This record gives sequence, C-alpha cells and structure tokens, in this order.
Amino acid sequence: MRIRALGVTPGSLPPGQLNAITDVPGVLVGHTTLATGPVNTGVTAIVPPGYEGGQAGYAGGLPAAIAVGNGYGKLVGSTQVDELGVLETPVLLTGTLSVFRVADALVSWLLERDPSAISLNPVVGETNDGYLSDIRSRPITPEHVFAALDSATADLPAEGNVGAGTGTVALGFKAGIGTSSRQLTAGVVGVLVQANFSGTLTVLGTPVLPPVESPVPEGNSCVIVVATDLPLDARQLGRVARRAVFAMGRVGSDFSPGSGDYAIAFSTNRATPPQDQALKEVFNATTEATEEALLNSLTMAGTVTGHHGHTQYAVPHELISRALRPTPPAV
Repeated sequence: MRIRALGVTPGSLPPGQLNAITDVPGVLVGHTTLATGPVNTGVTAIVPPGYEGGQAGYAGGLPAAIAVGNGYGKLVGSTQVDELGVLETPVLLTGTLSVFRVADALVSWLLERDPSAISLNPVVGETNDGYLSDIRSRPITPEHVFAALDSATADLPAEGNVGAGTGTVALGFKAGIGTSSRQLTAGVVGVLVQANFSGTLTVLGTPVLPPVESPVPEGNSCVIVVATDLPLDARQLGRVARRAVFAMGRVGSDFSPGSGDYAIAFSTNRATPPQDQALKEVFNATTEATEEALLNSLTMAGTVTGHHGHTQYAVPHELISRALRPTPPAV
C-alpha cells in the first residue's frame, strides 16, 4: 500500500498523474528481481529519454549533478558527472558487490546501440543488501542488466521488494524501491529511491517504532535519483540534489558514518535555465517527493527471510495509522 492510501500526504504540492518519476516525460524505469532463498537482490534501471526504441543515446548528454551526503559508497561514474555536469547513460542501481558487473554490462548494452562509441561513462549506484542477500555470490549477470533496461517503461514503477530494493532495509523495517513526483506550473519533478539506511522511521514528524527491536544491518546507504523536465543547468541541479539528501532527515535518517548517501539529479530539458530565485518551488517539490518516495519504499515492501535466515519485517500499516491518530482529550 502506498503511503497516501494510509491517509498520509507529505507536503502541499500536488503529485503528478502517476505520482512517480515516470511522470517526467520520456523517463522510463525497469527492474530485474532475484528473490530465491539466500539471494535477494536485483537491478533497477532509470532510463532518460534518448535510449528507447534502440536509439544510441543523446548527443552531448543531459545536464546532471551529484550530491554526496556521505561518500561511503561505490557510485561508478560520479567524478565525470561532477566534472562535466553531464549524464551520458541510464542510471542503474544494484547491490554493492554487483555494482562493477552492472557497470560493465551497461557499457556492453550501450556499445551494441552505438557502433561509433569509444568512450562511455556508465553511472551505477548501490546499497549494501548483504543482510538479506548472499552478497558475496555476486549473482547479477549481463542478462539481468539487459532485462532491466529492455523492460523499462513509462508506467508506474513497481515499488518495495523489487529490483535493487529486493534485499534492502531502512529505519528498522524492510524497505526497497520507492517513487513519487510533484507537478509544478512549468514542469514535473520526479524521484526514485533505493532505501537502505538506519535511523527511526518518522512519518510527518511522528516517530514510528518497530513493535519488536531487530538488529540494524551493516552497510546502510541510500541512492536518490531526481529527474525533471524543467530547464535546469548542472549547477542548479546540484542544489536540487542536495535538497534530496536533506529530505532523508524528514523520515528519520540518522546519517550513519557507514551510510553512502547520494542523490543524482538530471534534467531532460536543455533550454535556457531560469534565475536561481525561481528555484524555491523546485526545492520544495524535491524534498516533498523524496520524503514520499522514501515512505513508499517502506509501505510497499513485504517481510523477507533471506541469507543466514535473517528476517526483516515489513512496517505494519496499522502502526503508522495508530501513531498518527490524534490522542483523545483527557476526560
């Protein structure tokens, strides 16, 4: 169940039609999920416009930026995005020890579509799903990566225990993939998250504690992908990406030293950017959509028993409803 179905409405701006990153025109999402006993992992592909229908890509790339909340992670391709302010490829997400195989497979997928390419900068993020998945087995193959890319659509993306979120844990509960969007006058801001970090789940400012305390897995992280069709340049997208990381605090992140917290922001519109004074609504849209995407990543996830018999329980929906229920006045 998505968080809005529980009566929780983060922020005040209206969501897009699907309330998802795919509300940004041309942005596609695909998943490959591996959920077989000790293996609970996968691949999630966020595909900007330009790669659909077998096209090679977009000449010159798209404006993009990366914000690092804490650099304890393996974000392949980040330095070139920082240096040039350009995204050249789809953004893929997976488990920590599979990130390098996913990057290599993404390059293979791209080379098949562009016979003239001699340099590519694959962007692949990760979080550590080793609590619920046999991460050392590195089970992701090129076929899994190709399947996520080739199946990407503009539909409402699956959330929870899918793709790169199959084995993730956040805020004391089973988490996964979540998405949300905000509709602005001039365009859309969409967010997709891979949630896998520690802290105390907080919904609209109210802490929601697990009914039974469970161990906190090592290697907590979060990757946030922000897409927009507003004509923002790389510098402005850097400011947007930082707001996405800030939004983790709204849901209770403790920003642990071992957490690799990253936001990747890109625009599909290369027109002249607005003045910075016009960014306030974009900042608000980003923090609201990120907060809601993170909450969806939890309420859409189910309980998983995985590697070494570890079990991570889904957040009981009634627990959220009860926590937000007004306290009756004293008689």
